[in-house]
Amino acid sequence: MTKIAFIFPGQGSQQVGMGQEFVQNSEESKAYYDQADKVLQFELSKLMLNGPVEELTLTYNAQPALLTTGVMVAKKLMDAGIQPDYTAGHSLGEYGSLVISGAISFEDAVQIVHKRGLYMNEAVPAGQGAMAAILGLAAEPLKEVCDKITSEGDPVQLANLNCPGQIVISGTKDGVEKACVAAKEAGAKRAIPLVVSGPFHSELMRGASEKLGEELKNVQLTDPQIPVVGNVWAQELKDVSSIQHELVEQVYSPVQWENSVKYMIEQGVSIFIECGPGKVLSGLVKKIDRSVKTYCVYDEASFNEVVEAIGGELIG
Repeated sequence: MTKIAFIFPGQGSQQVGMGQEFVQNSEESKAYYDQADKVLQFELSKLMLNGPVEELTLTYNAQPALLTTGVMVAKKLMDAGIQPDYTAGHSLGEYGSLVISGAISFEDAVQIVHKRGLYMNEAVPAGQGAMAAILGLAAEPLKEVCDKITSEGDPVQLANLNCPGQIVISGTKDGVEKACVAAKEAGAKRAIPLVVSGPFHSELMRGASEKLGEELKNVQLTDPQIPVVGNVWAQELKDVSSIQHELVEQVYSPVQWENSVKYMIEQGVSIFIECGPGKVLSGLVKKIDRSVKTYCVYDEASFNEVVEAIGGELIG
C-alpha cells in the first residue's frame, strides 16, 4: 500500500508571490491568508504576495508566511482526496506538520511562530552569530572539528543534518569561520557561509527557547491524529508532552532531517509531497533515497500534476 508524507519547508524557502495563484482562484485558500492577517493584526498577506522581499525575509515574517502557505497547500491536497500517512517539517516547517496532524490550531500556530521568530531574532545581536553549509564531510569528523573549536572558546555545533554530504553548522561568527577552515582541512569539499539573521539551532538560541516555552504553556495542544516525525529525535511525536519538549528543544538542537526521512521510509512511505514554495526538501529527500517519489506543490500547475499522478496511484 502506498504511504504518503507531507513535508513542510523551513526558512529560506519564502518568496514574494508565494501561494498567489491559489489565493486568486479560491476563496478557501484566501481564507488562510485573511486569517493570518487577523491573528497577527498586520497585513502579512500583502508581504507574501507583493513584498518587499527584504521585509518578507525577516525571521518573524518569514516564519508565519511559510506556515500559512504550507498549511493552505496541504489542506487543498487533502480536500482533493490526498491524505498523508505521515507529516514532518524542517525546523519552522514542523509547525505546519503539527497543524495538519491536528495537534495545534492554525490560528495558534501562526501566533506562536511569529513570536518564535521575534525571540530568535532577539536572542543574538546581529552580526555576532553565523551559519555555514559544509559539503562532503561526515557528521562525526565534523562534530570533532566543532567540539574542538567550542572548547577553545568559540561555540559552534552541528545544526542541520540534511542529507549525506550536507551538514549545516551554527554558532558565533568566529566559531563558524574557524570551523569552516578546519572542516576543509579535515576533508570537506566546500564550506559555504549562509545568509541568515542568527545562529539557529545552536546553544546560543537557548534564551529564545525558554521564552518560547513560556508561550507554549498558553497554547492548546492535542495528541496528533496523523503521525508527526519530529526534528530533534527523528521519531514520532505521539502526545502533547512529547510535542512540548520537541518545540522547546528544537530551537537550539540539530535538525535530524536525514534520519527523519529515513524513519518515514522505514515505515513504508514512498511518496513525499513538499507543501509550499521551493523545492529544497524534495531535493534533500532524493539525496537520501533516490527510490522514493517526490513532488512539490506551490502553484496550480504543480497541484494538478500531483493530484493526477497520485490519484492514479491510489486508485491503481
